[in-house]
Amino acid sequence: MRILYILDNYWPFKGGAETLFKNLAEGTVKKGHTATVLTRKIKGTKKYEEHNGVKIHRINSCHRYLYSLEAIPKAIKLAEKADVIHTSTFNSAFPAWIAARAKKKPAVITIHEVWLGKWAEYTDMSPATAAIHDLLEQPIYRLGFKKHICVSESTRKQLLKCKWINPEKTMTIYNGLDYSHFDPKKHDGKKTRKKLGLGKSYTCLTFGRAAPSKGLKYAAKAIRHIRIKNFKFLFIIAKDHSKSHNEFIKEAKKAGNKAIIHEPVSYEELPDYIAAADCIVVPSLSEGFGYAAAEACAMGKPVVASNTTSLPEVVSGKYILAKPKSPESIAEAIHKAYNKEYTTSKPKRFTIEKNVEQHIKLYNSLVTKQ
Repeated sequence: MRILYILDNYWPFKGGAETLFKNLAEGTVKKGHTATVLTRKIKGTKKYEEHNGVKIHRINSCHRYLYSLEAIPKAIKLAEKADVIHTSTFNSAFPAWIAARAKKKPAVITIHEVWLGKWAEYTDMSPATAAIHDLLEQPIYRLGFKKHICVSESTRKQLLKCKWINPEKTMTIYNGLDYSHFDPKKHDGKKTRKKLGLGKSYTCLTFGRAAPSKGLKYAAKAIRHIRIKNFKFLFIIAKDHSKSHNEFIKEAKKAGNKAIIHEPVSYEELPDYIAAADCIVVPSLSEGFGYAAAEACAMGKPVVASNTTSLPEVVSGKYILAKPKSPESIAEAIHKAYNKEYTTSKPKRFTIEKNVEQHIKLYNSLVTKQ
C-alpha cells in the first residue's frame, strides 16, 4: 500500500503533530508499505530526501498559510501513485482534498484540536484575526474526507458539535508514545538535578511551548501561592517574542530564584529532565492529546494537569487535576502532590504500535472499498 502524507510541517520540525506523523510514516514503512510525505521546506532541509525509509518532498513556501495553495500542483502529481492520502489540520487539508478529488483517491484527515470560537482565547490573535480563523476552520470540517481521525475522545466530542459532521465518519486513534525512550528504569535524574543545582528542593517541571493555550503564565503565577519551604519551578521553554511568552517571563521573574527558565532540551535528553523533577505540571487551557502529560505518566511522575479537554483522558498513575486558568488551583494541586495526596490509577499506555496498526487497518478498509 502507498500512503501519501500531506502536512504543513514534518521532521525535523518538532511538535506534537510532527511527532505523531513521523512515528506513523516510519511505522507504515516498517510494516512493508510505502510512505511519502509532502511538506514545507524549512531552513537546513533538502527539497527531497529519504529518512528512515520515508520519502520526503519539500516545497518552498514563504508562509504556512500560503502552503495551502502552493502545495496543490505537487500534491496532485504525488497523488497519482498513492493508494490513500492522509492529511492533518489545518493548512494542509485543502491541497490534500484537491489532490484526492483530482486523482479520485480516498483521503482521511487527522483532527488534533477543534478551536471554533476559541481562537482569541488560545492564541495572541486580535478579535478580528481570530474571527477570520474561525471562518477558515469551518470549511475544513465540511470537506469530503472519508474519515475524520481524532487524537482523543475529547477532540472527537468537540468535532461532533459541528452538526454537519456524520458521526460514522469519525473515529478516535490516540497518539503513540515511545515507552522504550520514556522508561523510568533508564533515567534516575540525579546528574541532571546536580547540573541544575536543584539540591534537595521539591522541584516542579513544565516543558513545551509558550503558546497561550499552554497556560504557562498561570503556572508561573502559582509560584506565589506555594508554601513549600525549599521549592523550585523549572520551565523548559523555547524563546520567542510573542505576547504570551513575554507575559510568562514577566510572571516567572516575579517569583525570583524559585523559577528557573531553561532553554529547550533535545528529545534524547528530555527523559533525564523529567526524571530530575518531583512533579510535572501541565497547565494547558486546551490539549488535543497531551504528549507532555503522557510522557510524564510514562516516567512514573506525579502529574498536575488542567481538568480540561483531553488531559483527564490521558493522565494515569499518580495525578491531580486542577482548574484551568487558576494559579490558586494549580498551587493547591502541587501541595497535594508534595503531600502525596494524589489520585492513583492503573497506568494507561498509548503505544506507537497500536497507533500504526489502527491506521493501517483504516487505510486497508478504504482501498478495498474502491
